[in-house]
Amino acid sequence: MRDAVIVGAVRTPVGRRNGGLSGVHPVDLAAGVLRTLSERSKLDPADVEDVFWGCVSQVGEQSWNIGRNAVLAAGWPESVPATTMDRQCGSSQQALHFAAATVLSGQADLVVAGGVESMSRVPMGSSAAGQDPYGESIRERYGTTTFNQGVGAEMMAARWGFSRAQLDEYALASHAAAAKAQDAGEFDAEIAPVGAADRDEGIRRDTTLEKLGGLKTPFKEDGVVTAGTASQISDGAAALAVTTSRWAAAHGLTPLARIHTAVVAADDPVIMLTAPIPATAKALARSGLTLDDIGVYEVNEAFAPVPLAWLAETGADPSRLNPRGGAIALGHPLGASGARIMTTMLHHMRQTGVRYGLQTMCEGGGMANATIVEIL
Repeated sequence: MRDAVIVGAVRTPVGRRNGGLSGVHPVDLAAGVLRTLSERSKLDPADVEDVFWGCVSQVGEQSWNIGRNAVLAAGWPESVPATTMDRQCGSSQQALHFAAATVLSGQADLVVAGGVESMSRVPMGSSAAGQDPYGESIRERYGTTTFNQGVGAEMMAARWGFSRAQLDEYALASHAAAAKAQDAGEFDAEIAPVGAADRDEGIRRDTTLEKLGGLKTPFKEDGVVTAGTASQISDGAAALAVTTSRWAAAHGLTPLARIHTAVVAADDPVIMLTAPIPATAKALARSGLTLDDIGVYEVNEAFAPVPLAWLAETGADPSRLNPRGGAIALGHPLGASGARIMTTMLHHMRQTGVRYGLQTMCEGGGMANATIVEIL
C-alpha cells in the first residue's frame, strides 16, 4: 500500500515588509528555496514529476504561473512541470495536500509542494485590481458589502468574549516564544538563507503590554484587535518534497514524516476565520486520533482570536500550541505560510521527539485546511 512521506522541508527566513527580502524578485525567492530543498534532501530535480506552488496575489511579478517560473529560475530541468494555486492563506498547505494525493494515487512518485509571497513587492489585495471579486449574488445572500478578515477577527473576539488584554497577552507570548526559539538556534536547520538574510525579521523583542495597549483598533472604533494582535505583512518562501517510503528507500532519500491525514473544511465566509475548528474535528475523526495523541498544534495566528477560539472550542493543551511562536511574531507571507508552518512544525517534532503534529489555518472565504503528520 502506497503512503506519502515528506523527505525535505526548508524555508527562507521571513522578512518584514520592506525589509531584507523586499529587494528579491518573488520568482528568485522561490527559486532559491527550491535549490536548497534539492541540495539538503539530496533529491535529483530531474526526478521531480510536478510542483504544486501556492501564491495568493497572482498579479504582476507573481503572475504567469510563478511556480513554473520558479522551477526554471532554480535551474531545474525544463522537464519539471509546475502549477500555481490559490486557497488564500492556506495555498501552500493545500499544495502539500495535492502533492500527497498525487503520490498516494500513483500518478507520480516525487512531487514538490510549497509557496511564495512577496507582500512588499505585490501588495495584499492587488490581484483584485480595484474590482469587485464577489458580485451581487454573494452580497445579497449574506446581506453585506464587507468581507474583511479584520472585521471577522473582531466578530470572533466578541463571540468568544475575548478582551483587549487577553489578545495583547497572547501576542506578547508569541513574540517571546519566537525570540526564545531563535536565540536557541531552533530555526537554523529549517532556514535557507537569502543572501545575508538568515533570521526571521518580525520578532519584536522590545514589545511590552504597554506598547501593545497603545495601538489603535483599526477594524472597529471600540474594538479589541490591533496590528499588534494580527499577523505581520511579510515576504518569504518554503518548500517540501513528497514521495512514498518505497521510492525514497530506492533513491537514497530519508523520510522525515508521514502525511497521516489531510482535510479541508469551510464555515461562515463573513466571520471568515472560524473554519480551523471544524477542520480540526474533521481531521481527528478521519485519523482515529484524539487531541491528547497530538504533541504539537500549529494554528496560524492570522489574528489572536483565531488560536484562542480554537483553544476554547477544542479544549486542547495551551502548552502544545505554537510552541515557537506564530505569525504574530514570525510573519505571514500568505502563499508561503502553509509550507512555512509545516516546515517549522516538522523540525520542532524531530528535535523534541513529538510523534504526531496537527496544523490548521484559516483562509479567505471561510475555509481551513488541517493536516496531521507522524514523525518517522
